[in-house]
Amino acid sequence: MDVFTKEQRSKIMSSIRSKETKLEKMIRKELWSRGIRYRKNVTGLFGSPDIAIKKYKVAIFIDSCFWHGCPIHYRRPCSNTDFWDKKIRKNILRDNIVTDYYIQNGWIILRFWEHDVKKNSSRIADEIIKMIRKRHSRKQRYNIWIKRLDGNEDNFVH
Repeated sequence: MDVFTKEQRSKIMSSIRSKETKLEKMIRKELWSRGIRYRKNVTGLFGSPDIAIKKYKVAIFIDSCFWHGCPIHYRRPCSNTDFWDKKIRKNILRDNIVTDYYIQNGWIILRFWEHDVKKNSSRIADEIIKMIRKRHSRKQRYNIWIKRLDGNEDNFVH
């Protein structure tokens, strides 16, 4: 049973932002201060990346622990469990579809968990810049790198 009334829950849920979040702003501030120029919440790109650097074909997504089912921090709600299970599974499936799309189209796709951004946004910016340099160097011209959510890198050679 929910501890909030229907009206209270509605107000709480309506205040949740899908763009211009504090996490996005933290990463954008780090990138901007290092001279990296980007586009934010690009609706013209598939999946509307939180941050896109078209020049280097880099798409960045910052995934919240709750909405994207973080294996470390996701807590299943106690009420309306069928709805939430379906919702989170659908979000994860969509994330996978978006990731596959960018891989197939030669983009670098970076996904970071909310808890990683909160812990060290500077390190996240370092990772993003490292991937841009790899792309820019043309040494890895035909390789696609993905920064996995667990921090591991996978290299897909085409």
